Amino acid sequence: MSSTSPVRPAPPIEVQLLEAPFQPLERLAAWQRHLAADEPDATGSAAESHFIGRVRPTTAAGAPLEALELEHYPGMTEAQLGALAEASAVRHGAGAVLVAHRVGWVRPGEAIVLVAVQADRRGPALRCVQELLEDLKHHAPFWKREWSGGRGTWVAGNTPL
Repeated sequence: MSSTSPVRPAPPIEVQLLEAPFQPLERLAAWQRHLAADEPDATGSAAESHFIGRVRPTTAAGAPLEALELEHYPGMTEAQLGALAEASAVRHGAGAVLVAHRVGWVRPGEAIVLVAVQADRRGPALRCVQELLEDLKHHAPFWKREWSGGRGTWVAGNTPL
């Protein structure tokens, strides 16, 4: 006698690279409406966790920051972000994931990243968001340059948790 376990379909993953400033709460609301329209009776979305990251006003060296410039390789970056999001979602049993990330010039105070996760409970939602943020920080193919005093300096490492 053999038993089969149900195959869970891959969760919906949405990755957006944005060249212009965005309002993270508006983007979040649009994502929620989209999910509700696609699956109005969806189970597994009793909890949501969100993170909004904004650009700090100073460089890593403490100088006033004019802008943070993010370069990326189109196509490869979206694929990598999608793979990171899907892997984290599968590990934590998330129902859906949104990653919205700025590219280009981002000014201090502007939103640079929004990560949102729907899951059946708060624990998986929170853990998935935290893990995904760390994966984005260390494995997403972005090249960052800090602009201060009219000079750009490439960022060699990432900021700590």
